[in-house]
Amino acid sequence: MWLYIKLAWRNIFRNKRRTVIASTAIGIALACLLFFDSFIIGLEHNMIASATSSFLGHAQIHRQEFRHTQEPAYTINNPDQIMQSLKQETIVEAYTPRTLSIGMITSAANLNSVLIVGVDPQAEKAVSKVDDAVRKGDFFKGQKPQDIVIGSELAEILEVSLGERVVLTLAQAESGDLSQDMFRVSGIYHFGVREMDSGMVFIHIKKAQDMLNISGQVHEIAIKFKSLQYASDDNLAFWSKYSHNGNEALSWGELLPDLKGVFEMTGVFRSVMSLLLMFVVIFGIVNTLFMSLYERMFELGVLRAVGTRPWGVMKLMICESGALAVLSIAVGLFLGLIITGLFTITGIDYRGIEFAGSVIQEVVFPVMKPFQFIIYPIGLLLFMVLVGLYPAVVAARMSIADAIRKSL
Repeated sequence: MWLYIKLAWRNIFRNKRRTVIASTAIGIALACLLFFDSFIIGLEHNMIASATSSFLGHAQIHRQEFRHTQEPAYTINNPDQIMQSLKQETIVEAYTPRTLSIGMITSAANLNSVLIVGVDPQAEKAVSKVDDAVRKGDFFKGQKPQDIVIGSELAEILEVSLGERVVLTLAQAESGDLSQDMFRVSGIYHFGVREMDSGMVFIHIKKAQDMLNISGQVHEIAIKFKSLQYASDDNLAFWSKYSHNGNEALSWGELLPDLKGVFEMTGVFRSVMSLLLMFVVIFGIVNTLFMSLYERMFELGVLRAVGTRPWGVMKLMICESGALAVLSIAVGLFLGLIITGLFTITGIDYRGIEFAGSVIQEVVFPVMKPFQFIIYPIGLLLFMVLVGLYPAVVAARMSIADAIRKSL
């Protein structure tokens, strides 16, 4: 077998230009697959981090009926007990309670419907990036109960700026009676998401509880785990532990099903890229081996005439296919490491682009994984050897007399 391997390496370099062109084309296709896969992984990490760290959190706890009805009466059962338990969780880094209610915000110039979020400023800073998104003013630094933080687009709609007064109107939880109070704009945030920047306001949680008449109750507890991997584990005992007594604990994947669905589609994208690579391999291998075969018809005919078995010719052609595969993989890994490695340092700037309900807020850095440089090259090697069987069978079945008569 070693003799066939040595002959195969010598044969593929008989026409160096053809071999270089074929191996470079296949190598570039492999490099593109490696880069695309690394980019997709980096994009997933970036978008999950953007979606969860901006406001959502890695997970949330609600009353079971609340997410679907948004009724302010559906507050979490035993919130104090739950928060005490969360303090003891080794996988939980931070949590924050919130109240959520739909209401109306009014200024002297205009009005708009908004989601009124009652927050504990200190706890909120540990879970979300609302305070980092504040572009003007501050995020409740003064601890004044009448302070309110609004979005940049909402400020334009209401035609208000820092220090100006606005009025919030909402319906109380049990009675449905209207509750109204005046607030001073202490901060203006900008997330880059139109729905948030124009339709969400933040007030102190105690003030929100008073207006809703739900003293001590909350609608949501947002959670940040020590590692995002915990939120991606559907079998984590955390979910069943806190999904009882009428409450439910949900991961970011269940809270953002559209985003999770997009990530599940990345398998299709990888399949398409692999299919394109296969087409390049098929045309590259078949074309190269057949050209090499027809150039050496006389030589192969003589080999058969002196006693070489058909299986021997097949082994030679298969070894040539494998040799070209090894050369192509070396080129592809070299180019893939350089291109992908370069972008892991510089990143790709897609900031501000909205995708599947999430806005990319940081530079995307491709993520290289060991399996990419093991599975894809091995798969390419096996596929190229498999494709090489076709010209190998043609060479093995050729007529000895016809082959000897053909001399280039």
